Amino acid sequence: MLKEILLRVPSEEGALSISAEVIYSGRKTLGLEVTAEGRVKVRAPFGTGDKVIEDFVRMRAGWIREKYLLFRSRREKREAAGKKDYEKDPGLEAEYRELAGKKIRQRVRYFSGKMGVTCGRISIRSQKTRWGSCSGRGNLNFNWKLILMPPEILDYVVVHELAHRKQMNHSPLFWAEVERILPDYRIRRQWLKEHGREV
Repeated sequence: MLKEILLRVPSEEGALSISAEVIYSGRKTLGLEVTAEGRVKVRAPFGTGDKVIEDFVRMRAGWIREKYLLFRSRREKREAAGKKDYEKDPGLEAEYRELAGKKIRQRVRYFSGKMGVTCGRISIRSQKTRWGSCSGRGNLNFNWKLILMPPEILDYVVVHELAHRKQMNHSPLFWAEVERILPDYRIRRQWLKEHGREV
């Protein structure tokens, strides 16, 4: 079930009118995504009222504006340079890497405090088969493309890797630690499996 809503988001250029696509499903929580094409998607449980969705979106207006303008700017640069995607634009990838580093380190600090763990070096890489990893010494590696994903997906990967600071495996104890911090982690994990390679 789909629905379109029109957002009025303030910006330095004046209020932006952004159309958001609401996608209803059997999920239990609300989710928000701004795609690389600049499309805003709200994922909501069946039966969620319009006001709940609008309030959810309004509370995240700043994040929507930031991502929307970022992707629009990058898209315009690529088009002006005749580029089709970031793989053909090393400068663009470098900018994304820098943004990813700042955001991921911020979320690692936040969640490590909640989870009562520490970590070593944090590296931002371009792994082909992994979104994140944790070494035996506590060093964390993250894929820079996480910055292109919805914030709840980035958070899931961060929590997943920090949980390895308590359990260096994928045992029931490991998943219990992830679930303690993110009760809906299964939804986030499934999204990453289904959509991660599209980024």
